[in-house]
Amino acid sequence: MGVSTSSPEKGIVLVGVDFPPVNALPVDGWFALADAVRAAGRDPAVRCVVLAAEGRGFNAGVDIKEIQARGPAALVGANRGCFAAFSAVYDCEVPVVAAVQGFCLGGGVGLVGNADVIVASEDATFGLPELDRGALGAATHLARLVPQHLMRALYFTSRTVTAAELHRHGSVWKVVPRDELAARALESAREIAAKDGELLRLAKAAINGIDPVDVRRSYRYEQGFTYEASVSGVADRVRDRFGREDG
Repeated sequence: MGVSTSSPEKGIVLVGVDFPPVNALPVDGWFALADAVRAAGRDPAVRCVVLAAEGRGFNAGVDIKEIQARGPAALVGANRGCFAAFSAVYDCEVPVVAAVQGFCLGGGVGLVGNADVIVASEDATFGLPELDRGALGAATHLARLVPQHLMRALYFTSRTVTAAELHRHGSVWKVVPRDELAARALESAREIAAKDGELLRLAKAAINGIDPVDVRRSYRYEQGFTYEASVSGVADRVRDRFGREDG
Protein backbone atom coordinates (compact mmCIF):
# COMPACT_ATOMS: atom_id res chain seq x y z
CA MET A 1 0.00 0.00 0.00
CA GLY A 2 1.25 3.49 -0.82
CA VAL A 3 3.67 4.59 -3.51
CA SER A 4 6.26 2.14 -4.80
CA THR A 5 9.10 2.24 -7.31
CA SER A 6 10.52 -0.61 -9.38
CA SER A 7 12.60 -1.07 -12.51
CA PRO A 8 11.01 -3.66 -14.81
CA GLU A 9 13.60 -3.10 -17.53
CA LYS A 10 16.82 -1.20 -18.08
CA GLY A 11 16.12 2.51 -18.45
CA ILE A 12 12.52 2.28 -17.27
CA VAL A 13 11.13 3.04 -13.81
CA LEU A 14 7.61 2.07 -12.78
CA VAL A 15 6.01 4.29 -10.15
CA GLY A 16 3.05 2.43 -8.69
CA VAL A 17 0.19 3.80 -6.59
CA ASP A 18 -1.92 1.66 -4.27
CA PHE A 19 -4.32 3.35 -1.83
CA PRO A 20 -7.32 1.04 -1.38
CA PRO A 21 -10.18 1.00 -1.90
CA VAL A 22 -10.35 3.57 -4.74
CA ASN A 23 -6.93 5.26 -4.89
CA ALA A 24 -8.19 8.50 -3.37
CA LEU A 25 -4.85 9.83 -2.18
CA PRO A 26 -4.28 11.41 1.23
CA VAL A 27 -2.05 14.47 1.52
CA ASP A 28 1.05 12.41 2.28
CA GLY A 29 0.30 10.20 -0.71
CA TRP A 30 0.42 13.10 -3.17
CA PHE A 31 3.77 14.24 -1.83
CA ALA A 32 5.13 10.68 -1.88
CA LEU A 33 4.08 10.34 -5.51
CA ALA A 34 5.76 13.64 -6.38
CA ASP A 35 8.99 12.56 -4.67
CA ALA A 36 9.02 9.20 -6.48
CA VAL A 37 8.51 10.70 -9.93
CA ARG A 38 11.09 13.42 -9.39
CA ALA A 39 13.66 10.94 -8.09
CA ALA A 40 13.13 8.70 -11.11
CA GLY A 41 13.57 11.61 -13.49
CA ARG A 42 16.79 12.73 -11.82
CA ASP A 43 18.41 9.32 -12.24
CA PRO A 44 20.67 9.59 -15.32
CA ALA A 45 20.15 5.90 -16.07
CA VAL A 46 16.39 6.37 -16.48
CA ARG A 47 14.94 7.18 -19.89
CA CYS A 48 11.22 6.73 -19.26
CA VAL A 49 8.84 6.59 -16.29
CA VAL A 50 5.63 4.56 -16.24
CA LEU A 51 2.95 5.80 -13.84
CA ALA A 52 0.49 3.05 -12.91
CA ALA A 53 -1.93 2.11 -10.15
CA GLU A 54 -3.26 -1.03 -8.51
CA GLY A 55 -6.94 -1.82 -8.11
CA ARG A 56 -10.06 -1.27 -10.14
CA GLY A 57 -9.37 2.39 -10.85
CA PHE A 58 -6.35 4.54 -11.61
CA ASN A 59 -7.16 7.46 -9.31
CA ALA A 60 -10.20 8.92 -7.57
CA GLY A 61 -8.62 12.22 -6.65
CA VAL A 62 -8.10 13.54 -3.13
CA ASP A 63 -9.29 11.85 0.03
CA ILE A 64 -12.43 13.85 0.80
CA LYS A 65 -12.85 12.14 4.18
CA GLU A 66 -9.43 13.41 5.24
CA ILE A 67 -10.40 16.95 4.31
CA GLN A 68 -13.70 16.66 6.17
CA ALA A 69 -11.93 15.30 9.26
CA ARG A 70 -8.97 17.69 9.35
CA GLY A 71 -10.48 20.83 7.84
CA PRO A 72 -8.45 23.70 6.38
CA ALA A 73 -5.06 22.14 7.15
CA ALA A 74 -5.91 19.12 5.02
CA LEU A 75 -7.32 21.29 2.23
CA VAL A 76 -4.13 23.34 2.06
CA GLY A 77 -2.12 20.13 2.21
CA ALA A 78 -4.15 18.54 -0.59
CA ASN A 79 -3.78 21.66 -2.74
CA ARG A 80 -0.02 21.69 -2.25
CA GLY A 81 0.29 17.92 -2.63
CA CYS A 82 -1.65 17.84 -5.88
CA PHE A 83 0.34 20.77 -7.21
CA ALA A 84 3.57 18.96 -6.33
CA ALA A 85 2.48 15.67 -7.92
CA PHE A 86 1.12 17.23 -11.11
CA SER A 87 4.24 19.37 -11.46
CA ALA A 88 6.50 16.37 -10.86
CA VAL A 89 4.90 14.53 -13.77
CA TYR A 90 5.07 17.56 -16.04
CA ASP A 91 8.62 18.50 -15.04
CA CYS A 92 9.96 14.95 -14.97
CA GLU A 93 13.23 15.08 -16.88
CA VAL A 94 12.22 12.10 -19.03
CA PRO A 95 8.92 11.19 -20.70
CA VAL A 96 6.14 9.81 -18.48
CA VAL A 97 3.77 7.11 -19.73
CA ALA A 98 0.49 6.89 -17.77
CA ALA A 99 -1.16 3.45 -17.68
CA VAL A 100 -4.81 4.10 -16.87
CA GLN A 101 -7.51 1.60 -15.94
CA GLY A 102 -11.06 2.03 -14.67
CA PHE A 103 -11.89 5.44 -13.26
CA CYS A 104 -9.55 8.42 -13.60
CA LEU A 105 -11.17 11.26 -11.71
CA GLY A 106 -10.22 14.62 -10.24
CA GLY A 107 -6.55 14.44 -9.36
CA GLY A 108 -6.19 11.50 -11.70
CA VAL A 109 -6.97 13.82 -14.61
CA GLY A 110 -4.32 16.18 -13.24
CA LEU A 111 -1.74 13.41 -13.41
CA VAL A 112 -2.55 12.04 -16.86
CA GLY A 113 -3.14 15.51 -18.29
CA ASN A 114 0.49 16.30 -17.50
CA ALA A 115 1.84 12.94 -18.69
CA ASP A 116 3.53 12.64 -22.07
CA VAL A 117 1.84 9.45 -23.29
CA ILE A 118 -1.43 7.85 -22.13
CA VAL A 119 -2.14 4.16 -22.58
CA ALA A 120 -5.62 3.28 -21.31
CA SER A 121 -7.67 0.15 -20.86
CA GLU A 122 -10.97 -0.22 -22.67
CA ASP A 123 -12.88 0.33 -19.43
CA ALA A 124 -11.10 3.58 -18.54
CA THR A 125 -13.17 6.71 -17.99
CA PHE A 126 -11.96 10.25 -17.30
CA GLY A 127 -13.72 13.14 -15.61
CA LEU A 128 -13.83 15.94 -13.08
CA PRO A 129 -16.69 15.44 -10.59
CA GLU A 130 -15.40 18.45 -8.67
CA LEU A 131 -18.67 20.41 -8.67
CA ASP A 132 -20.39 17.43 -7.05
CA ARG A 133 -17.75 17.23 -4.33
CA GLY A 134 -17.34 20.81 -3.22
CA ALA A 135 -14.08 21.38 -5.05
CA LEU A 136 -12.64 23.01 -8.13
CA GLY A 137 -9.51 22.44 -10.17
CA ALA A 138 -7.78 20.38 -12.88
CA ALA A 139 -9.69 22.03 -15.72
CA THR A 140 -6.18 23.04 -16.76
CA HIS A 141 -5.35 19.38 -17.30
CA LEU A 142 -8.68 18.29 -18.77
CA ALA A 143 -8.19 21.01 -21.37
CA ARG A 144 -5.03 19.18 -22.46
CA LEU A 145 -7.12 16.08 -23.21
CA VAL A 146 -10.20 17.50 -24.97
CA PRO A 147 -11.21 20.63 -26.91
CA GLN A 148 -12.30 23.71 -24.95
CA HIS A 149 -16.06 23.42 -25.28
CA LEU A 150 -16.06 19.72 -24.47
CA MET A 151 -13.91 20.47 -21.43
CA ARG A 152 -16.46 23.01 -20.27
CA ALA A 153 -19.40 20.67 -20.83
CA LEU A 154 -17.67 17.85 -18.93
CA TYR A 155 -16.66 20.18 -16.12
CA PHE A 156 -20.07 21.77 -15.58
CA THR A 157 -21.99 18.48 -15.82
CA SER A 158 -19.46 16.30 -13.96
CA ARG A 159 -19.83 13.75 -16.76
CA THR A 160 -17.04 11.40 -17.78
CA VAL A 161 -15.51 10.60 -21.15
CA THR A 162 -14.26 7.18 -22.25
CA ALA A 163 -10.78 6.16 -23.30
CA ALA A 164 -12.11 5.47 -26.81
CA GLU A 165 -13.47 9.02 -27.04
CA LEU A 166 -10.15 10.49 -25.90
CA HIS A 167 -8.38 8.29 -28.44
CA ARG A 168 -10.49 9.91 -31.15
CA HIS A 169 -9.41 13.33 -29.86
CA GLY A 170 -5.79 12.19 -30.06
CA SER A 171 -4.96 12.52 -26.35
CA VAL A 172 -4.96 8.80 -25.51
CA TRP A 173 -2.24 7.02 -27.48
CA LYS A 174 -3.53 3.45 -27.20
CA VAL A 175 -6.72 1.79 -25.94
CA VAL A 176 -6.10 -1.83 -24.97
CA PRO A 177 -7.83 -4.73 -23.19
CA ARG A 178 -7.62 -4.44 -19.41
CA ASP A 179 -5.45 -7.54 -19.04
CA GLU A 180 -2.94 -6.15 -21.55
CA LEU A 181 -2.58 -2.70 -20.01
CA ALA A 182 0.65 -3.25 -18.08
CA ALA A 183 2.38 -4.96 -20.99
CA ARG A 184 1.27 -2.40 -23.57
CA ALA A 185 2.28 0.55 -21.38
CA LEU A 186 5.68 -1.06 -20.88
CA GLU A 187 5.88 -1.59 -24.63
CA SER A 188 5.41 2.14 -25.22
CA ALA A 189 7.96 2.96 -22.53
CA ARG A 190 10.42 0.55 -24.12
CA GLU A 191 10.07 2.27 -27.47
CA ILE A 192 10.84 5.63 -25.85
CA ALA A 193 13.69 4.26 -23.72
CA ALA A 194 15.42 2.97 -26.87
CA LYS A 195 16.29 6.58 -27.76
CA ASP A 196 19.44 8.35 -26.61
CA GLY A 197 18.96 9.28 -22.96
CA GLU A 198 20.60 12.70 -23.11
CA LEU A 199 18.68 13.66 -26.23
CA LEU A 200 15.40 12.52 -24.62
CA ARG A 201 15.98 14.91 -21.73
CA LEU A 202 16.68 17.77 -24.10
CA ALA A 203 13.55 16.90 -26.08
CA LYS A 204 11.37 16.85 -22.94
CA ALA A 205 12.67 20.27 -21.89
CA ALA A 206 12.16 21.65 -25.39
CA ILE A 207 8.58 20.40 -25.68
CA ASN A 208 7.67 21.78 -22.25
CA GLY A 209 9.22 25.09 -23.27
CA ILE A 210 6.89 25.54 -26.23
CA ASP A 211 3.67 24.68 -24.36
CA PRO A 212 1.06 27.39 -25.07
CA VAL A 213 -0.25 27.31 -21.47
CA ASP A 214 1.79 27.50 -18.27
CA VAL A 215 0.16 24.55 -16.52
CA ARG A 216 1.64 25.39 -13.11
CA ARG A 217 0.33 28.96 -13.03
CA SER A 218 -3.01 27.97 -14.58
CA TYR A 219 -3.63 25.21 -12.02
CA ARG A 220 -2.50 27.37 -9.11
CA TYR A 221 -5.01 30.00 -10.21
CA GLU A 222 -7.78 27.37 -10.13
CA GLN A 223 -6.74 26.34 -6.64
CA GLY A 224 -7.42 29.83 -5.37
CA PHE A 225 -11.10 29.33 -6.16
CA THR A 226 -11.05 25.93 -4.45
CA TYR A 227 -9.85 27.64 -1.28
CA GLU A 228 -12.42 30.42 -1.65
CA ALA A 229 -15.20 27.83 -1.92
CA SER A 230 -13.92 26.24 1.27
CA VAL A 231 -13.62 29.34 3.45
CA SER A 232 -16.99 30.65 2.25
CA GLY A 233 -18.72 27.44 3.36
CA VAL A 234 -19.88 26.47 -0.13
CA ALA A 235 -17.56 23.47 -0.29
CA ASP A 236 -18.73 22.06 3.03
CA ARG A 237 -22.37 22.45 2.01
CA VAL A 238 -21.80 20.49 -1.18
CA ARG A 239 -19.63 17.82 0.46
CA ASP A 240 -22.14 17.28 3.26
CA ARG A 241 -24.84 16.32 0.79
CA PHE A 242 -22.53 14.34 -1.52
CA GLY A 243 -23.88 10.82 -1.95
CA ARG A 244 -27.16 11.54 -0.15
CA GLU A 245 -30.31 10.73 -2.08
CA ASP A 246 -32.00 13.87 -0.77
CA GLY A 247 -29.00 16.02 -1.76
